[in-house]
Amino acid sequence: MKTLETFTLTRSIEAGIELAIEGRHVMTVEVLEDALFRVQLRKNGDFRLGRSWTVAPKPEGTATPCETPWEGRSRRDLSGFSCPAFKLTNNGEAGIVLTTDKLRLTITKPLTFVWEAKQADGSFLVFAEDRPTGAYLLDVKSHAHAHFLLRKTGERVYGLGEKAGDVERSGRRFEMRNLDAMGYDARSTDPLYKHWPFSVTRTASAGAFGIFYDNLAGSWFDLGNELDNYHKPYRAYRAEDGDLDYYMSWGASVLDVVKANVRLTGGTAFPPLWTIGYSGSTMHYTDAENAQEQLEGFVRLVEEHDIPCDSFQLSSGYTSIGLKRYVFNWNTAKVPDPAGMSAKFASAGLHLAANIKPCLLQDHPMFADVTAKKLFVLDSESDTPARSVFWDDEGAHLDFTNPETIAWWQQNVTEKLLGYGINSTWNDNNEYEIWDSHARCNGFGETIDIGLIRPLMPVLMTRASYEAQVRHQPDVRPYLISRSGAPGLQRYAQTWSGDNRTAWETVRYNTRMGLGMSLSGLYNIGHDVGGFAGPRPEPELFVRWVQNGIFHPRFTIHSWNDDRTVNEPWMFPEVTDHIREAIKFRYRLLPYLYTVLHAAVTADEPMLRPTFLDHESDARTFAESDEFLIGRDLLVASVMDKGATSRTLYLPENGTGWWNFWTGEWHAGGQDLTLPVTLGSMPLFVRAGSVLPLAEGLTRADSRKDTARTLAIFPAQGAASSVSHEYADDGFAANALDGNHALIRLELTSDADSISLTLSRTGAYAPAWTEAKVILPAGETRKLTVNGVVAANGATVTVPAA
Repeated sequence: MKTLETFTLTRSIEAGIELAIEGRHVMTVEVLEDALFRVQLRKNGDFRLGRSWTVAPKPEGTATPCETPWEGRSRRDLSGFSCPAFKLTNNGEAGIVLTTDKLRLTITKPLTFVWEAKQADGSFLVFAEDRPTGAYLLDVKSHAHAHFLLRKTGERVYGLGEKAGDVERSGRRFEMRNLDAMGYDARSTDPLYKHWPFSVTRTASAGAFGIFYDNLAGSWFDLGNELDNYHKPYRAYRAEDGDLDYYMSWGASVLDVVKANVRLTGGTAFPPLWTIGYSGSTMHYTDAENAQEQLEGFVRLVEEHDIPCDSFQLSSGYTSIGLKRYVFNWNTAKVPDPAGMSAKFASAGLHLAANIKPCLLQDHPMFADVTAKKLFVLDSESDTPARSVFWDDEGAHLDFTNPETIAWWQQNVTEKLLGYGINSTWNDNNEYEIWDSHARCNGFGETIDIGLIRPLMPVLMTRASYEAQVRHQPDVRPYLISRSGAPGLQRYAQTWSGDNRTAWETVRYNTRMGLGMSLSGLYNIGHDVGGFAGPRPEPELFVRWVQNGIFHPRFTIHSWNDDRTVNEPWMFPEVTDHIREAIKFRYRLLPYLYTVLHAAVTADEPMLRPTFLDHESDARTFAESDEFLIGRDLLVASVMDKGATSRTLYLPENGTGWWNFWTGEWHAGGQDLTLPVTLGSMPLFVRAGSVLPLAEGLTRADSRKDTARTLAIFPAQGAASSVSHEYADDGFAANALDGNHALIRLELTSDADSISLTLSRTGAYAPAWTEAKVILPAGETRKLTVNGVVAANGATVTVPAA
């Protein structure tokens, strides 16, 4: 690749400037927001692919996710951005300067960008800068390109989506190439399932910056693994194809940057309430010859073992012919009555999500018809389907850039699943491992190489399923799962970390993987609790995994164990009581978890949060640890070591301290704490100054049955004031965010002698509960008043109407 060095300012454009690079290429620099710039390079003046499917700006404060057109959004499109005024200064050889109310960009020769943020005193401080000894490289004969930034002492890098290892990424190299990495090592395997080219960097003194490369071609991120004697320490982005098109954002904190990026890519879907309940799943049931009997047996077993549950994820064995799987084919020998089975689950209050795959094996009953209609991705050299290895055979992948494929898919989703009462889809095995990079996609009428859009296919697949579900039940919010994808996936679906391997260290590193996904804008995530591949978990490991999993947005026990056993809550009778206790506690937390989900959708707040995200002023929180927050208020310290009899954790300095949820003891922040633990222990701390809404006795995430509420008050020790909320709706209505909900405001104030809670409510929805029990920690003795009336600890109070 050649280094790009020379440039001239050719003209001002609507929101920025245009540069001529090396006399032949075009670079535009646009001011999209005061703290968001876009840089685009067009080789020889043309885009390699002039459309984007990842960027869909969502205005701050809005709830509904934004979308791109099916055929993509023009890379030149400025809609959705405010494009504020900026100052342009051309200092000749000294460089070109663009200045907004928050940022200053200086472009100097050789082509180098220096980014600065405005400080409180009006001065500017550098937060990022290109490598001056070659920042931009472009291949002469292809569209491969690279971008280099300097690496600076004290920087911490996060993000890049679903990546193994520690949350902080510095010193490592990562590849973006979505793979079906079954049984991966959560500490080290790379690449994995998702393509997520966004990182957020916390600088030593100038806030944080995000850089999002809007390119779906295969790429690599080197964050300090590589050294070169001829350059200062650097970090690199290298892409094998596509366009250099990146968004540089800045914020005072990592949280600011994370929230801005999820808005840039369209926001977060709002699924029904039941999706945060426990979901069962296993390959074993649907692989069995008596699959329907096994599946219906799960309905009976959750009741027999008193396990709260809301759904079951139907693995692909229901589609089998012999040992292979054929999407949209019902094996009626194994499942003779799909509609009757769905009805049995529904009558028990359990929802079904069916596994579907985007590749048809070569002997699929519909293969010839789909081939004749040219609905597959096509070979690079002929009009035949591009062949790929898939599930112990060869097959062809459906082309979701073809409107006819979308219509075919939606018809089958509707007839073969929704028509049987299975109202949710599990979009799986959608990594699109087509390694002929020039295999041809319809591109909505403009042919595109698969190598340019491979990770887009699972996003469009999921969107096709999403629209089918919406059409089938327009008044109900849809629920979808997808394993693979790219930025924008979160607009439609929940996701998980794929087919993990059963091991103690997987609990630890899946947790860190989930935090990395959350920092990348993937909020609604989880892991296969108990481990998917490999040996079945030993009883102690299973308990600890469940105790960790209940604090994640997606809580699913799923398995394909080597010995054909099934990971079920009752699989080890000697520890079933501990499993049951943990799952029931999950259901007690549902009002809080649903409120956290609502904040993710409406306020772009991450659900899973590394402790530093809310405590950047506490340097200790940046150390790798096994503690994390779910929402702002709950600090989880899962036990992750075999045979542990104690758990040491660090309580962040938050200004108000932390309450031990179980013992009612208050602890100051900024200290290490060691707790004794037993097999039943789930160490949990609550931010002092918060009020937790808790359910009582729920076995389903069903708002009609949620008739009792407890408000657990965790006050600050001295004079303080804070506000918590509970969000509630009927659990499924499509218009919930348009006013068909209740938002309960919980204002908590305290001083040395008293605690006051003020309740108010807005919104058109009336919850099934009208009263709430108020409780204080065991160590709290101050007088409590609720809405001005003295209330004893444990008293029942009326929640005001809207």
